[in-house]
Amino acid sequence: MVEIVEFRVPAGNGRTLLVLGLETGASEHALYLAFSTFGPLYSVGVHQNAPVAGPGYYALVKFYSARDACKAQCACNQQSLFQKSPLKVYICTRQRPFPQQVLALNSYKCRELANHYLGFNGWSSRIITLQNISGFEEEENEEVTTSSRKQHSKYLCVQELTFPLYGVRTRGVGVAELHIDPNQENGKVAVEYSSPQEDPIDCLTEEELKGLLQVTELSLSQLGPIEEEEISDLTMQ
Repeated sequence: MVEIVEFRVPAGNGRTLLVLGLETGASEHALYLAFSTFGPLYSVGVHQNAPVAGPGYYALVKFYSARDACKAQCACNQQSLFQKSPLKVYICTRQRPFPQQVLALNSYKCRELANHYLGFNGWSSRIITLQNISGFEEEENEEVTTSSRKQHSKYLCVQELTFPLYGVRTRGVGVAELHIDPNQENGKVAVEYSSPQEDPIDCLTEEELKGLLQVTELSLSQLGPIEEEEISDLTMQ
């Protein structure tokens, strides 16, 4: 049967392995190397046994795929792997009394998962538009003051995903709200360009510029007595 792997924090039964019998000094890196051969891992954690269980350590290894977790359990149970004594590996199947909240996967984990299943060059993404829409929405509460509105900013983002091997292109829309402390706003932004090469900036394409620009927000206390003309000169360097 086909298993659907979602770009979400893996939840539910069958995706987490309980590894017992770890010797002192067992590292999360050693566990990652041993179990990641069966599929991408969301997390690996090593913990000390509870006092009632006696001395020693155990680990929780969470897969994105229940099928990968099953294969790893069958292959690694009663095997020594990276230590002298054999390990006991079980699939966690304990039912929870309440449904688990489905959590979104962070961007780093999304890229890691996409590269595994689609290949490093099997997909690409770009932002179509990123716009501040704070002034366009209608206030539900008419008693909201002007000062309180300025403390909340809403941004609309449209992003496009492309899968060149399959000729598929899709777009998604998201809205995020940013809470701003008026006491920390100063309007000073410094842009720094850093490149390991001596190439002039006008010879670089838009794609090559990605990752080379760094935007840093500076407070007035950091700037000291520096004049606005000097700030302008610094941002252009």
